[in-house]
Amino acid sequence: MSYLLLILSGGIGSLFRYILSKETGSHMPVNFPFGTLSVNLIGCFIAGILYGIFENYVISPNMRLIIFVGFLGGFTTFASFGIETVNLIRQNEIWRSILNIIINNVGGIVLVYFGIIISKYIFK
Repeated sequence: MSYLLLILSGGIGSLFRYILSKETGSHMPVNFPFGTLSVNLIGCFIAGILYGIFENYVISPNMRLIIFVGFLGGFTTFASFGIETVNLIRQNEIWRSILNIIINNVGGIVLVYFGIIISKYIFK
């Protein structure tokens, strides 16, 4: 049953991401990924609010899974990255948080670039 709830909540999050990203991006006059940026920032903000609330109020592990992994995971995986980085900072793991930021951002961009290059050779 929890798998079905994850599928449904992830699908709803993905639908919200698509709608918000498309609407935000279509109203901007410059070539910048405002849609993706808005989804990532809003997702992090929602994740932070909910994470803070759930530190003080007990909710079931299944509900936590549905909200964070399902809905917010479908809405943006960037929210998980934000929570994990803030937790490292809160645990006084500053260098690990910086490393997490660098590896996720720079590493992700580099891997996207290399993936594109490799795909051009494979599908030539």
